[in-house]
Amino acid sequence: MTLSMTGFAAAKGQGLGHAWAWDLRAVNGKGLDLRLRVPDWIDGLELAVRADLGRAVARGNVSLSLRVTRDQTGEMVDALRVNPATLTSVLRALAQVEQAAMTAGVTLAQATAADVLAVRGVLEANQQDDDTAPLRALILTDLPGLIADFNAMRAAEGAALHAVIAAQLDRIAALTTQAKTEADARRDASASLLREALAKVMANSDGVDETRLAQELALIAVKTDVTEELDRLTAHIAAARDLLAEPGPVGRKFDFLMQEFMREANTLCSKAQALALTRIGLDLKTVIDQMREQVQNVE
Repeated sequence: MTLSMTGFAAAKGQGLGHAWAWDLRAVNGKGLDLRLRVPDWIDGLELAVRADLGRAVARGNVSLSLRVTRDQTGEMVDALRVNPATLTSVLRALAQVEQAAMTAGVTLAQATAADVLAVRGVLEANQQDDDTAPLRALILTDLPGLIADFNAMRAAEGAALHAVIAAQLDRIAALTTQAKTEADARRDASASLLREALAKVMANSDGVDETRLAQELALIAVKTDVTEELDRLTAHIAAARDLLAEPGPVGRKFDFLMQEFMREANTLCSKAQALALTRIGLDLKTVIDQMREQVQNVE
């Protein structure tokens, strides 16, 4: 099954007085790059998430974010609490101030509860529970489903890539067959032209080294022969189809194979020396370049 490196998944959950939201997405990349943004106050969470993702994804730039907040809809401890020791100290000090004011004959406004609570230290935020293991375990129960949704999208994208690449391989195979036909026709015509040229040279020249001339003509014929390039293109087509049938990640192998495809197409164009064969070579380069763009997304 061909997998795409592009995917997205999201999930939400709640429990133990908290709510959380997952966001997992990926784009193509040369290797595996995991970028995680998870709460660092939940011990062991990032390590567990990284391990599970590393087993599920082989290649790509993967970003995962997890936002954990206190659940405002369910039962939970208060976000703020009164510090009894500080409150006692503030009330004692307030009583002393009021007593001193009465002794001095000064009338003070009655202090309100809001005034007392506004004193620094009377109200403080509730601390997180030191043991975050239960919350971590509950949050991680969502991760397998999140990864499954993520991989399902990558599989769907991969199926589309598989179909496109397979069609492009069929097109390359058809062009290669056309190139073989044109090369055979060009070979017969080239041989005839060479013989005619050789006859004219021999008829109008004295003292020509026939052996050296024959060697030069043979070298020209070898330099324009495209049999090896077409044979290698045929082999590359078979190798690419085998890669499409493999179950595991094949993107790196495909990347290398695309370079080989383009190398043979470039050589074919440089050796063509015939308009029809040149056009076929250019068409091959176009399709190969289009297929290379698709291959960039294969895991």
